[in-house]
Amino acid sequence: MCAAKKKEGSQPIYQIKAERNAYVKMRDGTGIAVDIFRPDAAEKFPVLLAMSPYGKEMQSCIPPQGKDSFMAIGSQEAGNTEYIVSRGYVHIVIDVRGTGKSEGKYTCMFSKQEAEDGYDLVEWAAQQPWCDGNVGMVGISYFGVIQWLVAAEQPPHLKAIFPYDSFGDFYRDANYPGGILELFFWQIWRTIAKKNPVSVTVEDKPPEELQRLVEEAKKNADIRMYPWLYMILETPNTHPHFFDVMLNPNDGPFYWERSACTKYDKIKVPAFCGTGWHAYSYWHLTGTFRNYLGIKVPKKLLIDPPAFHARPWHDMHDLIIQWYDHWLKGIDTGIMDEPPIKIFVMGDNEWRYENEWPLARTKWTKYYLRAWEGLSLEQEPYYDEPDCFVQQPPIMTSTVNSLKFVTQPLAHDVEVTGPMALYLYASIDQDDTNWFVSLKDVDGQGAEKEVTKGLLKASHRAIDENKSKPWQPYHTHLKPEPVEPNEICEYAIEIRPTSNVFKKGHRIKLEIKSLETVMSYRGMANIPPYHMCSHKTTVHRIYRDKVHQSHLLLPIIPRD
Repeated sequence: MCAAKKKEGSQPIYQIKAERNAYVKMRDGTGIAVDIFRPDAAEKFPVLLAMSPYGKEMQSCIPPQGKDSFMAIGSQEAGNTEYIVSRGYVHIVIDVRGTGKSEGKYTCMFSKQEAEDGYDLVEWAAQQPWCDGNVGMVGISYFGVIQWLVAAEQPPHLKAIFPYDSFGDFYRDANYPGGILELFFWQIWRTIAKKNPVSVTVEDKPPEELQRLVEEAKKNADIRMYPWLYMILETPNTHPHFFDVMLNPNDGPFYWERSACTKYDKIKVPAFCGTGWHAYSYWHLTGTFRNYLGIKVPKKLLIDPPAFHARPWHDMHDLIIQWYDHWLKGIDTGIMDEPPIKIFVMGDNEWRYENEWPLARTKWTKYYLRAWEGLSLEQEPYYDEPDCFVQQPPIMTSTVNSLKFVTQPLAHDVEVTGPMALYLYASIDQDDTNWFVSLKDVDGQGAEKEVTKGLLKASHRAIDENKSKPWQPYHTHLKPEPVEPNEICEYAIEIRPTSNVFKKGHRIKLEIKSLETVMSYRGMANIPPYHMCSHKTTVHRIYRDKVHQSHLLLPIIPRD
């Protein structure tokens, strides 16, 4: 598991020459605005493209900010121009169609049109007199996701990508994890640099069908709890992206067009995948693993500690240059001599290299839910009566109720590394609810930290047996099935991967609830939970008897 020693690569020897607000004509004649930063030298260099709707001018207008800065803007993610260009690369920052200074319409994020524009931009860059014909892409989050879709278009001069903090399934990883509407995009997308946004649902649907869909959505009592969401249904032009998402509550063509996972067979270039053990409700995390496991190309996977990346984004650039020195400049940096996977193991707080995922040495282990808030390797032998909790909706209370199941203090270190699942037998007295489950590490003084979580909307419990694995159930999300009140159902809940060593004397804790805690973000109180809540007061009963053996399936890694 030893890493290859890093070899000498490109050095910071060039000054920057900038050309701002250049326009590149797409195949349909639309002008896309770009800022070009290149080494001030007569040589030809590789190009790194960065595409987003966030506004190219904002990407480097302030120095890097720490996680506590009120001035940091999360969407400053195009990369550090000075670092990149000084090492002999051209950095091109792009306003995607219909945003910033670019022409055209913006039809929701990651459209087919946007991917085709990426193809045209790659090929345009390769033909410029300052380019040596080798093109890559750079940036995180939006800048990362679009790299997959451009790569699927197979532009001949795109030689490699570095999509950090990206997702692979536009439905499951981003907008409806577990079938529950994700509100993060509503919060962040109000401020992007759209100048000509268009709802694809409004454009594509006949007026009668559009009106029917809107009226159906307006009847959703969960949506009616959120006045700002309800008003988007009334005035879609105020937030056309979220309007499209609300009118597409199930998986389907709208999401398939915008998902890398439907195009893995078309992606032919080497890819460096990375994220941290967190990443906004863990959707960057699930997407990164989905992408890494889905592609069949030379690839790397890096999972960082759960830490905030400073904005404007400027860290890990040594790794970016090492990657692109190898693939675009032909320099032997040693990066492909290392094992393909590098993970940060929490608890031990050490880096480790691996060769596969899940790990071949995994011992899949069931921890059973027990009476008296127990979590054990042994099944419940005595108590048949279910546990229960009642949850009122957030328009009636800010109290979050839950059930907790905890092991005894551990007799030795226990490493949990890999994907996992909770198999829950439960009944509710309504026709739907949300399940939120958290896996926590509790130390000897009772302090606890969440190491991962999972979520599932009860009506989206149907799974695809052919795509599911015991440690990773795959839900179809095609047709919701309301729950029969008080009927006991099995819920197979995917829990996001992690790597954590629960130390001797610590305890493993599972918490089950149906409402997320109201959050505070950068000094602002009462930010709504990231996922849309249920409007109904609901009684939840959890069964753990001999017939209904609710259990947590954990990937235990032997420590000897």
